[in-house]
Amino acid sequence: MGTHLITGAGSGIGTVVAERLCARGDELWLLARDAGRAKQLAERYPGAKTLVGDLAEPERLSWALSHQQVPDRLDSLLHIAGVVELGDVGDLTPKAWNQQLAANLVSPAELTRLLLPQLRLAKGHVVFVNSGAGLRANAQWSAYAASKHGLKALADALRWEESGNGIRVTTVYPGRTATPMQVKVHQQEGKEYDPERWMTPESVATTLLTALDLPRDAEITDLSVRPRA
Repeated sequence: MGTHLITGAGSGIGTVVAERLCARGDELWLLARDAGRAKQLAERYPGAKTLVGDLAEPERLSWALSHQQVPDRLDSLLHIAGVVELGDVGDLTPKAWNQQLAANLVSPAELTRLLLPQLRLAKGHVVFVNSGAGLRANAQWSAYAASKHGLKALADALRWEESGNGIRVTTVYPGRTATPMQVKVHQQEGKEYDPERWMTPESVATTLLTALDLPRDAEITDLSVRPRA
């Protein structure tokens, strides 16, 4: 039985990952943005423990975790939460840039920093759910893609820095997936949303868990998964 801390367990890919880990008897620690959300997650995943910390405010995560019980060791830290706000470079405000950089890049970096002792103790695994936008940037995706390009750099640097401590680092780059975030993206793009066109969260979750469950003598560093044409 492993111990896993998950961000984004409330919807989409994170929900499926949490459900599967819970079903097989692993110990879950779920990060929630506030106490109300934490209560919902605790009710949804019997036996899971919750932590409250807002990814929109990475500078407050250290204070938040210092006032709560945290796991003694972690077999994995799964960064699945994320936010998106599309717009032309000429229209995006600093607020839109800062919101996406905070939630998608700075908070994963800070959360990883705060939990490295527990990960080192367990020779654990850090998994970053990135995006196809972390490999290329299309029109109107500048801020989101910049945050995800930065997330790739974070993962790559972390892998080099922590390999001697036995920590594995994996980045998963999903293409478009049928999640609530994708509904929002289609609304912003002014397009009709058809979930049948895209991958299911279950498919991405299977990819993530494959990397997580790989024998210790190997490491999946980067893994792209796309909807089948």
